[in-house]
Amino acid sequence: MKAIIPVAGAGTKLRPHTHTQPKALIPLAGKPLLDFIIDPLYEAGIEEFIFIIGHLGEKIRAYIEQKYPHLQSHFVHQTEREGVGHAVWLAREWVQHDEILIMLGDTICECDYRAIIQARQNVLGVKKVDDPRDFGVAEIDETQQRIVHVEEKPQIPTTNTALVGVYKIIDTDALFDCLTYHVQHNVRSHDEIQLTDAIECMIQKGISFVPFKVTVWFDCGRKDKLLESNATLLKKRNPLPVREDMVENSIIVQPVSIAEGCRIKDSIIGPNVTIGEHTFVHRCIIQHSIIGAFSQLKEVVLADSLIGSDAHIKGFSQHLNIGDNTEIDFA
Repeated sequence: MKAIIPVAGAGTKLRPHTHTQPKALIPLAGKPLLDFIIDPLYEAGIEEFIFIIGHLGEKIRAYIEQKYPHLQSHFVHQTEREGVGHAVWLAREWVQHDEILIMLGDTICECDYRAIIQARQNVLGVKKVDDPRDFGVAEIDETQQRIVHVEEKPQIPTTNTALVGVYKIIDTDALFDCLTYHVQHNVRSHDEIQLTDAIECMIQKGISFVPFKVTVWFDCGRKDKLLESNATLLKKRNPLPVREDMVENSIIVQPVSIAEGCRIKDSIIGPNVTIGEHTFVHRCIIQHSIIGAFSQLKEVVLADSLIGSDAHIKGFSQHLNIGDNTEIDFA
């Protein structure tokens, strides 16, 4: 079993952060998003990974080689952003008829990966959502045992069962035959070569897919979803201890994750805050936010904010002596 992780996307919905930082390395609850993908797959028994990299791909490669030297890792460059189907197709030379598990690089799922890996069928992770128009969707038959149709981002969905970005494929030859046809004949949906279309091609050929219902799914492709995922993951973990020597005259409201080398002075931090390593915070109030590493924040109030690494933010301070019946508007 090999894992294919497409992380070549430019992360346009998370700009400007993804101009300099790959989306897969944005911190969540104390560790990069990519760790939440790799760790459970490795624990389930997968040791060989194929990473499809592109935009800022060398940063991802350097991180993987440093953090996960024990993995058998391969890196394939997608020079043009042609879609997830095209990204997976680029990995064909590394697969060699092996079974594969495809995990999208902006998706966190909490599920039984061992059960998915051990299944002797093609498996698609699914979950019901309120609005499926931003996702691939799957139609399931009346028995709830077989997927009969998939479609990428339909404008008029016939189902609210979304594909969550987990694909276990045992018929890999058929998958790559469909992907090759789509690449060679430029078969596109939403202007990209779609993995969903290749799976539909397999279904039309009579190849069976079964649904695997996922209960916990974090789609981290947008700022609001990223912050929501950060808050949820922080709450699920035991409160992370904050070293006393990093905090001076400050209040920490759990859950938070404050990395090594930080200095927090005269501030209120939390709840639901992740701060990257070696960041200095002075006279700030920060809640429901993600702050990158090596940043400096002084005299600012932040909520629902996503701040990149090496950022410098300084607000303003006021010293007031105000009497009765006074109205002040700083706006």
